[in-house]
Amino acid sequence: MAKIIKTININAPADKIFDYVDDSTNLPEIWPSMVEIKDVKEDKSFTWVYKMAGMHFEGSSDLIESIAGKRHVTKSTRGIPSTFVWTYQPEQAGTKLTLECEYTIPVPLLGKLAESFIVKMNEREAEAMLANLKTRMET
Repeated sequence: MAKIIKTININAPADKIFDYVDDSTNLPEIWPSMVEIKDVKEDKSFTWVYKMAGMHFEGSSDLIESIAGKRHVTKSTRGIPSTFVWTYQPEQAGTKLTLECEYTIPVPLLGKLAESFIVKMNEREAEAMLANLKTRMET
């Protein structure tokens, strides 16, 4: 299982950032490889299409924890098994946002040699997603 931990400071209130991320339909706006979010349910579960290494994967995610303005956790068991933990910490005039993601690379599909390449690519993807979120929240 691979793990990514990224932190960014955003000059916006934690509640504003939380509300934006909590609406999963916003994810394709900030996440470069997130192709589509659909079938969003009242319980915040949704299906998604994600592009990794030129291949499209379809999966589903469920909201498993939500503390408004503080913490948001989603888990995917189909597609690319993963858990995303978003932690919001108010700091001075903004928010320190930490994203932790644990995921399983679909090795049988991509091959063992591609695994380290995919991990590096996903690290850059997480950085780009947080930078995009920062831009969106600060404008």
